[in-house]
Amino acid sequence: MTRTSVGEKVLRYLLMLAVLAVSVGPFLWQLSTSLKATTEDIYTYPPGFLPEHPTLDNYTGVADIVPVWDYALNSLKVAVAGVATNLVGASMAGYALARLRFRGRKAAGLAFVAALLVPLESIVIAQFTMMRDLRLNNTLTAVVLPGAVGALNVLLMRNAFANLPYEVEEAAVIDGANVWQRFTRIALPAVRGTLAAVAIFAFMGAWDDFLWPLIVLSDSDRFTLTVGLNFLHGTFQQNPRLVAAGTVIAVAPLLVMFACLQRYFFRGVGEGAVKG
Repeated sequence: MTRTSVGEKVLRYLLMLAVLAVSVGPFLWQLSTSLKATTEDIYTYPPGFLPEHPTLDNYTGVADIVPVWDYALNSLKVAVAGVATNLVGASMAGYALARLRFRGRKAAGLAFVAALLVPLESIVIAQFTMMRDLRLNNTLTAVVLPGAVGALNVLLMRNAFANLPYEVEEAAVIDGANVWQRFTRIALPAVRGTLAAVAIFAFMGAWDDFLWPLIVLSDSDRFTLTVGLNFLHGTFQQNPRLVAAGTVIAVAPLLVMFACLQRYFFRGVGEGAVKG
């Protein structure tokens, strides 16, 4: 029994290390490449992981040639707007699906589930036509609107609200609380973990989106970071250090946000995963 348990632990840790190497390894390699000076050969075999003379010149080089900070500001505006609209819209829609009784509630829930099955590529032309009819093309508003309320976020909030005990709200009804008061004072504080998960998903989706901003934006001064950094691959394809530096710049805000909200994120996954 002891040898078996030790063997299982060793196998478990080996699998965890393998998964860690596959998932985190590429980012660490990009980080290492972005810190290497031009005097270092990045194509040596065996490859050297740690830079011999770390430098930040690659980051300043990207900023000097491509307006990366302007692109980052545009992405930040889109991501913050996406987080705000998803927190408000998804929480209200999720509460309505979980707690309110109205005609067509099941059909509305099925509609959100069906929305998860529709690939973006099949509706991107309709989205572009709608933005053009609204005269919003080439604006950051057009980038935000299609993802303002994500179907997955609505379902997460619906599951989180559905897991709350009804007795608490019934007591609030006896005390004279209306629907809005029950939603803001009782339901929302109880699902803060799911709200954090929704915020992370919305921020990541808006920050990492590439196809839709590429289609709807035409002026370079309105480009988001993912679209703007794409020019590095064509312009500096012989200098992967600059490409790596741009990649790190794009990923760093996601890491910071997840590090700040990870405690609430894992709590939120548990809140919405008990029953559907």
